[in-house]
This record gives sequence, structure tokens and C-alpha cells, in this order.
Amino acid sequence: MNAPELGVLIPIIAVGGFFGWMITLSLSKMYLARLKAQGDVRPMAGQEDVLAALEALRHEVTELAERVDFTERLLARGRDVEAGKPAPGDRRTGSA
Repeated sequence: MNAPELGVLIPIIAVGGFFGWMITLSLSKMYLARLKAQGDVRPMAGQEDVLAALEALRHEVTELAERVDFTERLLARGRDVEAGKPAPGDRRTGSA
């Protein structure tokens, strides 16, 4: 190829490449939008029931954990009293 032919071919390739890139970019955006639309599926009624049951179980486990903590504190207080240590809420005076 000689120089004048190459001088005409370079701008044609550059402009064609630019528009090709723009078309590819717009097609990829449309494809991505379609994929996101397919991913936004609402949970089915059965799933909502399972989620509600799971939330109820979490609540029950939280209540049980609070009961265990309370029982552990009572047992620890009983052991401390038997050992002669003051309980966390008790005050001792020097005149006892």
C-alpha cells in the first residue's frame, strides 16, 4: 500500500472502530439490564412462610439465651454466697 491509500484508510478504520465500540457498549448495557430484570424475582409464598418461621425461631433462641444467662448469674451468685464473697449488689459495712 502506498501512502495516499493508507492516509484515507486510517480515518475510515478509526471512525468505524469508534462506532463499533459504541454499538458494542450499548448492546452490553441492554444485556446487563435484561440480566438484572431476571434477577429481581419476588420470593414465592412458600419462601415467605419459611422466612417468617425462621424469624420466629430466632426470637425463641434469643429468649432462651437470655434465660440461660439469668440462670448462670443466679448459680454464680449462689456459689459466691456459699464461698463468703459478697454478691455484686450487696454492700458490706465495717461494723458487721
